[in-house]
Amino acid sequence: MKIALTEDLIAKVGRKIDDAGPAPGQRSLEDHHYLEIRRRLLAGRPRDVWVFAYGSLLWNPCFDALEERPATVDGWHRRFSLWLTRWRGTRERPGLMLALDRGGSCRGVIYRLSDHDIDAAIDRLLRREMSADPPTNIPRWVSVRTAGGNLRAIAFVADRSGPGYAPALPEQTTVEILSLAAGHVGSCADYLRRTVIQLEARNIRDATLWRLQGKVAAYLASLQSSAPLPSSTVEIDHACEG
Repeated sequence: MKIALTEDLIAKVGRKIDDAGPAPGQRSLEDHHYLEIRRRLLAGRPRDVWVFAYGSLLWNPCFDALEERPATVDGWHRRFSLWLTRWRGTRERPGLMLALDRGGSCRGVIYRLSDHDIDAAIDRLLRREMSADPPTNIPRWVSVRTAGGNLRAIAFVADRSGPGYAPALPEQTTVEILSLAAGHVGSCADYLRRTVIQLEARNIRDATLWRLQGKVAAYLASLQSSAPLPSSTVEIDHACEG
């Protein structure tokens, strides 16, 4: 089945957005924070370090992988559970990003990292996925199932007590956010499209994401190209940057 969310539909709401930078009063993680997080994460690590990919790491990894395997993590599911007021959203029109949230299961892939530059690779990964202090998107070790047996892998999960956590929203609200939100690195609709394409390329059909891409496509198709964008349906009273 062909994906409905095309580049042409996404281009209907495309616009250039400048990076406004961290919000006033927003605290950001500093070098010593990343160093401490990396040290804790790699303490007692298994011989091989694997990273579980379920979203943008599928199509935009920040490291070279020696190996990729299909994998499933139980006890966590893929969901748009992180608010963004930067990157793929703004404070005026917040966006949503995927994270692993509690419950269910998630199919994705695991990447095996080279031990040669493991510290540098993990540092790049942390800086890509986390910027705010405190972060809501946090790394932890999870157990994953593969055809060759169970392994441990690093995954980024949503901290439900974090400032950027997005509780479950009505699906239509999620559709509108994903259709219209964008920031200086791109739009939420493009993020959704790329993720679905990469999952499909690996024979992974995520029923929720597949339904969302169809509804986002229909929403974008209904917009008049010359009309201003509809007003945002949500307001966030604080900055959320991951």
